[in-house]
Amino acid sequence: MQIHEYGNPGSSLVLIQPVDDHDLSWMDTEVSWIRSLAGSGFFLLALKVEDWFRCLTPWQAPAVYGDLSFGDGAQKTLDHILEITGKPGKRYVIGGYSLAGLFALWAVCQTDAFSGVAAASPSVWYPGFAEYVCSHTMQARRVYLSLGSREEKTRNPVMATVGSRIREIHSYLESQSVPCCLEWNEGNHFRDPDLRTARAFAWVINGMD
Repeated sequence: MQIHEYGNPGSSLVLIQPVDDHDLSWMDTEVSWIRSLAGSGFFLLALKVEDWFRCLTPWQAPAVYGDLSFGDGAQKTLDHILEITGKPGKRYVIGGYSLAGLFALWAVCQTDAFSGVAAASPSVWYPGFAEYVCSHTMQARRVYLSLGSREEKTRNPVMATVGSRIREIHSYLESQSVPCCLEWNEGNHFRDPDLRTARAFAWVINGMD
């Protein structure tokens, strides 16, 4: 797993973000946005996953568009990430966009290694995912969720559930007294991913002790 580093290596706050080649094309802009919104006291590790549809999903599911089905590689990806966390004096926040946001939410149901989770436009339409989250304890101390205002207005019947699913997850977290936020952004899923992800990380950072 290739690791791309941004920010201050000496910082005690480490942001973990799974990415693909498309994400890497706008990471510099994302990092600039995080600095403008939350200061420069962070070190961001962008971990390039080789198979976006399989490495970030916790169980198998059929394709929802095209012929790209989903796998069950999330645990292996999380195991790799946990190998680089846990250093004394460091705090870790995990986050990402789209399926990386889904993975981040799933990850904090498995481990308490992360102080916060920054899930920007997460793919919570994923079959069975909302039910899974709402039956588990989310171990992060701060949870950020966001969605584009047009993301649930799609002709794809599976992906169209994303709005109701993210509302379910947010309501569940509130019922569990987990500090959380659900922010709505203008546009569809593909609008301003760099800014949306930066806002997700910044919200978590700004609320940490």
